[in-house]
Amino acid sequence: MDYDRIFRSAIDRLHGEGRYRVFVDILRTKGQFPNARCFGGNGPKPITVWCSNDYLAMGQHPKLVEAMEIALHEVGAGSGGTRNISGNTHYHTQLEAELADLHGKDSALLFTSGYVSNEAALSTLGKLLPGCVIFSDELNHASMIAGIKSSGCEKRVFRHNDLDHLEELLAAEDAGTPKLIAFESVYSMDGDVAPIAAICDLADKYNALTYLDEVHAVGMYGPRGGGITDREGLADRLTIIEGTLGKAFGVMGGYIAAAATIIDCIRSYAPGFIFTTSLSPVLVAGALASVRHLKQSSVEREAQQQAAAMLKAKFTEAGLPLMPSVTHIVPLLVGCPVKTKRISDILLAEYGLYVQPINFPTVPRGTERLRFTPGPQHSAAMMDELTGALVEIWGRLELKAAA
Repeated sequence: MDYDRIFRSAIDRLHGEGRYRVFVDILRTKGQFPNARCFGGNGPKPITVWCSNDYLAMGQHPKLVEAMEIALHEVGAGSGGTRNISGNTHYHTQLEAELADLHGKDSALLFTSGYVSNEAALSTLGKLLPGCVIFSDELNHASMIAGIKSSGCEKRVFRHNDLDHLEELLAAEDAGTPKLIAFESVYSMDGDVAPIAAICDLADKYNALTYLDEVHAVGMYGPRGGGITDREGLADRLTIIEGTLGKAFGVMGGYIAAAATIIDCIRSYAPGFIFTTSLSPVLVAGALASVRHLKQSSVEREAQQQAAAMLKAKFTEAGLPLMPSVTHIVPLLVGCPVKTKRISDILLAEYGLYVQPINFPTVPRGTERLRFTPGPQHSAAMMDELTGALVEIWGRLELKAAA
């Protein structure tokens, strides 16, 4: 058996399809984001980052940096173990209390990432509910799909944001069957929003639990940054809300918020929680400072929304193929993995502008795109530079303009 040939063939397939992923080697400059340095053949060069999920630049915020420095000097670097073996610090319990309060829930539970929180929570819920059927939006995160698969439950996939299809699937199940509807608030590749209230109506009608992934919305929407459910006053209607600390909150980690009994079940039964070393207190201290700040401050959210609206307007005026988006996500359709990567390469090499190509399996084949995430510190001049570069490249490569 030629194992090496098998592995090389797998990588060659990615190259052949034009979707081999290259990680750009950068260092952000504290206090100057979105400016960063990119490392290559001739040493570091200055670049502007346009694709960070640190949507509000909170990873650079003085309050976070100070909180993390204090924690590092007071308690050291690591947590010391899993939560049940010395890794449960006062920082962890404080942050969980803040997150529960953020979503109006009894309790919250921290995980090492948003992926882990989805996988662990969904797989455990499915195993605890005998005969459970999980109804999953077709565009759900890979982590949600992994958790549903690991649960061993029957799965029903409903067309994206299609309420009629969801109801058709719910109605087909026996009334006594445990049901769980899993969906997202903001879908991060298209920038659209789920009809949360209507899905909750269906959940009430068919006696189903609800699991909402708010990772691309927490910190970003609502008067306290609790997400779309905070903005629309719906948090109390969701059984479980899942979020991340690695995007708008600017640090690292994931969590779920729910009734105390549900949180206790996940805490007690989920292997992905029980057997994982807990987040470093340094990271938790930074996340705690971020959550507390964004509960009180809307300045960052408002500036980001203004930046997103401005970039969308500039792309539209320039005739670039902007995809519809009602959120902070600004996607440009390319429709070819090779061309998407080529545009990204030219932007970085010739213009010092960094945006990653988004290809299959993150998005369906034929919908490859560039996904821009303008933040509070992206100026109008930066946007003009980006728009001008894209127009030039679009012409150079003879790409389709907006319809």
